[in-house]
Amino acid sequence: MITKDKFHIGGRWVAPAGSGSIDVHAPADGALLARIPQGAKADADAAVAAARQAFDAWAATSPAERGEYLKKIHDGLKARGEEIARTITFEMGMPYKLSLRVQVGSPTATFGMYARMAGDFAFEEQVGHSKVLREPVGVVVAITPWNYPLHQIAAKVAAAMAAGCTLVLKPSEVAPLNAFALAEIIADAGVPPGVFNLVTGYGPEIGEALVTHPDVDMVSFTGSTAAGKRIAQLAAATVKRVALELGGKSASIVLDDADFGVAIKAVVNNGYLNSGQTCTAQTRLLVPARRFDEAAALAVAAARGFRLGDPMDPATTLGPLASKAQQERVQGYIRQAQAAGCQLLTGGADLPEGVNPAGYFVAPTVFGPVDPQAAIAQEEIFGPVLSIIPYRDEDDAVGIANGTVYGLSGGVWSASDAHAENVARRLRTGQVDINGGPYNIMAPFGGYKQSGNGRELGKYGLEDFLEYKAMQFRPPKA
Repeated sequence: MITKDKFHIGGRWVAPAGSGSIDVHAPADGALLARIPQGAKADADAAVAAARQAFDAWAATSPAERGEYLKKIHDGLKARGEEIARTITFEMGMPYKLSLRVQVGSPTATFGMYARMAGDFAFEEQVGHSKVLREPVGVVVAITPWNYPLHQIAAKVAAAMAAGCTLVLKPSEVAPLNAFALAEIIADAGVPPGVFNLVTGYGPEIGEALVTHPDVDMVSFTGSTAAGKRIAQLAAATVKRVALELGGKSASIVLDDADFGVAIKAVVNNGYLNSGQTCTAQTRLLVPARRFDEAAALAVAAARGFRLGDPMDPATTLGPLASKAQQERVQGYIRQAQAAGCQLLTGGADLPEGVNPAGYFVAPTVFGPVDPQAAIAQEEIFGPVLSIIPYRDEDDAVGIANGTVYGLSGGVWSASDAHAENVARRLRTGQVDINGGPYNIMAPFGGYKQSGNGRELGKYGLEDFLEYKAMQFRPPKA
């Protein structure tokens, strides 16, 4: 068992104010994996004080110098990539071969991107007789989830540091060990004390203490819509800037002229990535009603092609869910859907055969045809559960796709990119994959409606951590 008993505050590893601890369990077998500190208000206060003390000096460093520190962090992540990938696999369950590429590859690339961008970004410009500056917003609290733990941390930490902000990070207590590794790498990179601070604990205690702290200028949160609403309410008392990346219920529209064999397999793979624990997962598959049977057969075949098991086994393609609570939540949705009359095509709530019964596994599951207003078609399940929804025509497909409170992502498949783009332009979502277009860390990431506000990644993520200042000069006399 791994024991972490200190926080990283003000450039030092310090003992928590209290003696509480949180157990971290391995989802593959339910075993006790680690124990971390349970932080309290006093720890939040200490971390914010350290970030506040470090802010002026860090904000005054040149963007190029900040970029040099970020490059050192990038190099440190790259050097420890295999170790961190194993850690994330152990703590949240993604198969190791995917963790290496996704859970570590993406955040490493993100630090590298902001290392380059810091020196190139236009932090000031001349507008007539005004000089417009882009200045760091100040002390940032970053609260991150467990599904892509280091990726979500990097999207906030790298951008905020590049902008000249100082931070307090509170990672999810479900998958926190990667954050401790990052803190070590940041310390080894020689980042000035207080620029980055790490605390752990539960949201209602240390999380709310951080969000309501008067010396915090901004909160950047990724997680559930319910938690995001709570954070927005708490932060409003001190008029903080709040960036929220929340839930999703993304639809992928397969148009009648698409290659169904390619498209539907790709949508199933998208929906089941990370065992469905992806906010952008396209878990609503929209197909022409007259071709429902064809689409359903292809989706079931793709779902049954996944191999569940030990996430360290190279043959495993679908790992467990991250926690017992998440497993029970997903199983509950499946049972409720069956009770409501939704037709189960494959999978189900029973523990899959051949897996460790103590692990948090859920079988890859497909329902169809599903009413667009059914709970499994409206609510974020966060598990390997796909709903196939038939549509009459393209207008109906767009209406169904837009017919949830979310607007994070989506996809459109067609024989031509132009046809798909025409439909994609009508979707009220922050991202749309055209014919399976891959993820791009240079593009803005975020959503419409109750999927949140603000954007991460690329120059757009950097801009989220900056304030405008306009300085007016006397125009020269004619």
